[in-house]
Amino acid sequence: MLDIKLIRENPTAIEKKLQTKDPEASLKKTLSLDEEIRALKAESEELKTRRNQSAKKVGERKRKGEDTTNLLKTMEGAKEKISTLDHKLSELEEQLKFELGCLPNLPADDIKASLDPQENVLIKSVGTKPSFSFEPKNHMELNKKLQLFDFKRGSKIGGSGWPAYRGMGARLEWALINFMIDTHVSNGFEQWMLPLVGRPDILFGSAHLPKFEDQLFKLQDKDHHLYMIPTSEAVLNGIHYDEILDADTLPLKYTSYSPCFRREAGAAGSQERGLIRTHQFNKVEMFCVTHPEESEKIYDLMVQSAEEILLALGVHYRSMLLVTGDMSFASAKTIDLEVWLPGQDRYYEVSSISNCTDFQARRSHMRFKKGNDKPEFVHTLNGSGLATSRLMVALLENNQQEDGSVIIPTVLHKYLDGMHALT
Repeated sequence: MLDIKLIRENPTAIEKKLQTKDPEASLKKTLSLDEEIRALKAESEELKTRRNQSAKKVGERKRKGEDTTNLLKTMEGAKEKISTLDHKLSELEEQLKFELGCLPNLPADDIKASLDPQENVLIKSVGTKPSFSFEPKNHMELNKKLQLFDFKRGSKIGGSGWPAYRGMGARLEWALINFMIDTHVSNGFEQWMLPLVGRPDILFGSAHLPKFEDQLFKLQDKDHHLYMIPTSEAVLNGIHYDEILDADTLPLKYTSYSPCFRREAGAAGSQERGLIRTHQFNKVEMFCVTHPEESEKIYDLMVQSAEEILLALGVHYRSMLLVTGDMSFASAKTIDLEVWLPGQDRYYEVSSISNCTDFQARRSHMRFKKGNDKPEFVHTLNGSGLATSRLMVALLENNQQEDGSVIIPTVLHKYLDGMHALT
């Protein structure tokens, strides 16, 4: 969430910057609500001051044996008006919270302002696209022989967009997850296993609500109002919701595996079949809580940890710095790691690493302090480390052989009883 004081001081500049992420972003309603709230607060405070003065006079008159009827009537009238004002203030503050909650984070000053993802900036390209002496297959075609996934039975169970992994597909997926967790743990991340659901305030804190409610799956009945997590970032951010952390404990570096649930599957077209875009997918997440002065340093460490996995798996990838209009809602800076998928003849993101600065911390009341110093908002950072579905496609399509078999990367052999290939 943005600081309302910053918006008040620089409304034109802030709105212009927000529109580099969302052209429809407007501060008109936010500023109007803020002005009305401040006016009502001033009126309420003035009434409370007059009420307190009247109460003091009542006491004085009672001590002198004088009549207090008119003063008591005045106090009663002030009390009723204060109650009405406070009720109105509560409603307006909720409206302001909603409006602020719908505004994206400000992009960092050094991020290119553009709404066109084609203008994302190439940082580096690692490795080369594979060259085949035969007509390569996509992962759906490879699956006909290898029987790694059962899309028909997955659809029978959950409907379109809910994949089922079987046999070596399930084992290879599990090997990837274990390898990635081991990598992050060795890089100093603490592993967590968290709920796959979150309360509305937790999802608001991570900035998935209210803006993206229509993309979330809900569990709602007379006893529960919960959301299935779209990523474990949402609940990792919730670990320290409404806490003041000791500055000496920072940075906190967490990693967690979870299934992720999103409604957006299938929106991009028929070519994105199979594992490319689904309602449920697996992901290992990195999440860090840090002192603002350390956030860029921690950001670099997170990028390195994600890249270490891709390097070890031997897949060709590129690193892209996203323009303002392609960044996530909560991000001030995002680097995407994209792998080459021969079957789709294009790059796909497998990791998106974002510095959210104090945006989530403000929404989550997450602060730190040193000694008797005044509490400050932490910075939060998140990154896929990595999402497995597209990574699985990359391993299958890039490592395929002419006979339809697939070579397994060396780093995964120990998780698969020494198996070297899928045949």
